[in-house]
Amino acid sequence: MDRTQKEQMVTALKGVFDEAVLVVVTHYSGLDVAQINDLRVRMADAGARFKVTKNRLTRRALEGTQFAALDALFAGPTAIAYSEDPVAAAKVSVGFAKENDRLVIVGGALNDRLLGTDEIRALAALPSLDELRAQLVALLQTPAQRIASVLQAPSAQLARTMGAYAQTGEAG
Repeated sequence: MDRTQKEQMVTALKGVFDEAVLVVVTHYSGLDVAQINDLRVRMADAGARFKVTKNRLTRRALEGTQFAALDALFAGPTAIAYSEDPVAAAKVSVGFAKENDRLVIVGGALNDRLLGTDEIRALAALPSLDELRAQLVALLQTPAQRIASVLQAPSAQLARTMGAYAQTGEAG
């Protein structure tokens, strides 16, 4: 890798760190190419990304970003999972690590707050942004459905009552 490629990589990583809300740092030693590709596909499906990084270049890219405190985690075969959704990268990383013990979660950060492995697992247990939106829509629709059924109930009762009077009038 020549100097210009390294500079481009640092610039690209700096862009990643500027846009991401969550970064999960992992060690991937022992994962083969097929497993890493599987993890990348899962990340993409969830709206996240997984990238194998060069530690020295990543440390340089971290300088001046909200994730600068992650610097100490970059040692050994390191990769990052990142997303703009505050849950997506953690959810996929933790799920994949449960299935494959060769992916080890080292730590991470949510915005400028450092997270340990336990906090990342707790974050992964939360619903994703899309799931929260769906729950919110369901909550907003429920009262409207109840109001509609309450408003329809008196008219239905009135129709039944008038029908009953009509039948008694015909009988009498």
